[in-house]
Amino acid sequence: MLIDKIALLNFRNYQTLTLSFHDKLNLFVGDNAQGKTNILEAIYYSGTGRSHRTNKDADLIKWNENYFILKISGENLHGRFVLEIGLNREGKKKIKLNGVQKKRTGDILGTVKVILFSPEDLTLVKGSPVVRRKFIDTEISQISPGYYYNLLKYQRILVQRNALLKDIKMNKNLADNLSVWDRQLALFGAKLIYKKLDVLKKLTPLTRLMHRKITNGKEELETRYISNVVDKDNLSLEEIEKLFLEKIAANRDEELDRGITIIGPHRDDLVFYINGKEVKHYGSQGQQRSCSLSIKLAELELVKGETGEYPLLLLDDVMSELDEDRRQYLLESVQSKIQTFITTTDASLLAENLKKNASLFTVREGII
Repeated sequence: MLIDKIALLNFRNYQTLTLSFHDKLNLFVGDNAQGKTNILEAIYYSGTGRSHRTNKDADLIKWNENYFILKISGENLHGRFVLEIGLNREGKKKIKLNGVQKKRTGDILGTVKVILFSPEDLTLVKGSPVVRRKFIDTEISQISPGYYYNLLKYQRILVQRNALLKDIKMNKNLADNLSVWDRQLALFGAKLIYKKLDVLKKLTPLTRLMHRKITNGKEELETRYISNVVDKDNLSLEEIEKLFLEKIAANRDEELDRGITIIGPHRDDLVFYINGKEVKHYGSQGQQRSCSLSIKLAELELVKGETGEYPLLLLDDVMSELDEDRRQYLLESVQSKIQTFITTTDASLLAENLKKNASLFTVREGII
């Protein structure tokens, strides 16, 4: 897939901006805090319905303005598309796809497929489980809108169930109401776990292969899914749901005592090993970065395998974070087959032959 144009109104530090893109490589060069990342953020937002930098959509609205509008056009396997997203400070969002109003973000997921690699992703390996859960949830949502809807359902159920657990500490008679929420939690939680296991069966060998290539076969990368519901990956959806309910029952007293839900995919994690050693605790900084790079390259191939087309690749200021060998491998891996957007403060980090077949944008104080 590719995008050929973007138009921004009141988005971050851009009052108005319209850009046309190269179908292979687009390079944004400028000092820090000039607006380079804001462009990649707009592209990412169009694909995922969320920012990678803030949890508050209103932060995307330009200072002293009341709304933003983002319009992006391009082509995917289904043909030409024009996607428009608007948001005001009250949180009201308007979405149009090819002129047709859409009610929910989930209705447009998959239109703009996108993989982002930023300095924050270098903490994917050594960061908290929350980082890895967000990573896997975002990527699966792009290739499976059904997963996105199940995730929203699960999160709402979790909030309600936690509220009830806290109320029960004040009023024990409310405990009889838990069974209804137990069944709902297990129903949607099992769907999430089942889909994660399915995707990880495909992503894990791809990640292993990418890491072998990056390290010239010197290192073997293993990915393990850690869950407090299941301990094997060949279970049916019904079996996972049954196990979920059993684990809830077994941990009832602790949940009542603590007033929170402790069983479910909101507690799961991914753990990475290189040559049998856990990367988070025993890997060097170089190994942690190679692991993160392997995961991102594997994502590209996963999206291609699941949807039939490569996503856009957004490289936000990661060139300076990678050594020359890793930079070269990354760019050679995506060259000619994936539309790529790169931000950097130093254009010399890219080979001259790459820049000859690219669009180069200089960014200074929100002006391109």
